[in-house]
Amino acid sequence: MSESRPVTSVKFISELRDPELGTSLQLVDDGVKLQTLDSKRSWKIINGIPRFVSDEHLESFGHQWTRFDVAHDAEDRATFQAKTGFLLSGFHGKRVLDAGCGGGRYAKVCGEAGATVLGADHTRAVEKAAQLCHHLPDVHFVQADLKSLPFAPASFDFVFSIGVMHHDANTRSVFDAVAKLVRPSGCYSVWLYRKNQWWQEILNHGLRAITTRLPSPVLMPFCHLGAILGGLPGINKSLNKLINFSAHSSYENRVCDTFDWWAPKYQYHHTVEELSVWFHEAGFNDLTVLPPEKSGRCYDWAYDHNLLIGSGVNVTGVRR
Repeated sequence: MSESRPVTSVKFISELRDPELGTSLQLVDDGVKLQTLDSKRSWKIINGIPRFVSDEHLESFGHQWTRFDVAHDAEDRATFQAKTGFLLSGFHGKRVLDAGCGGGRYAKVCGEAGATVLGADHTRAVEKAAQLCHHLPDVHFVQADLKSLPFAPASFDFVFSIGVMHHDANTRSVFDAVAKLVRPSGCYSVWLYRKNQWWQEILNHGLRAITTRLPSPVLMPFCHLGAILGGLPGINKSLNKLINFSAHSSYENRVCDTFDWWAPKYQYHHTVEELSVWFHEAGFNDLTVLPPEKSGRCYDWAYDHNLLIGSGVNVTGVRR
């Protein structure tokens, strides 16, 4: 990709707002910069993507999503539908926000289903997302803080966030900020890490106190070890109840998912009851608590007893 190229969609630019003031923006400098109409504030456009922030404390995600190729079309469609509760057949013509798009897997899924999609991420992962969705003219990305997104309030038919908000210093503040972007009668789906048993939480916090301080080149070999263990039958269904590592069928996904667990500075775990209260207090009703994507007698028992490290709490609601 070239170092800087102009944004070509006039409609996309017209939808962007000053993240703090909510006022309109304009293109300047031959399309490689955005600024307020009074010229007091401006932001760069790099590789066609408006950049309202830099990586900051989420740099590990920029490293993660730009390094690994983890998109699998059929799996991503199934996962999206399981974690939002909506069939893709109903997305044609909808205006959708992917809040925390990462490498763009689910933005691609929605775009291919006929939605107009705006994807936002705090990291340079948006570059990978833009590459993945280059064939979709109605899918666009911004690098921005989810607590201060450059979009008008109540401007999306459907907003989703899968596995992202719990990596901020305050999960609730991200949830509330993104909730404001859902239009009345629009839908909002959120997936967060599940709070496990007390002894799992203590062990996880203790280990992450070490791993979050390791430079990526030092941590990565341990992630490869986790990926190897995740491919061993029996081990991947027992040991990872103590120390989290991915059991995905793809080795590259296992490395990426394991890195995703141990590298981020912030990682908070939540309960269904907690997330449901947030929805109600933000003005949502008709809540649906979604079941896990996987099922089976042993899996269901472990899930119900909060024993599955890395599993989620997943709720969808409708804006009043």
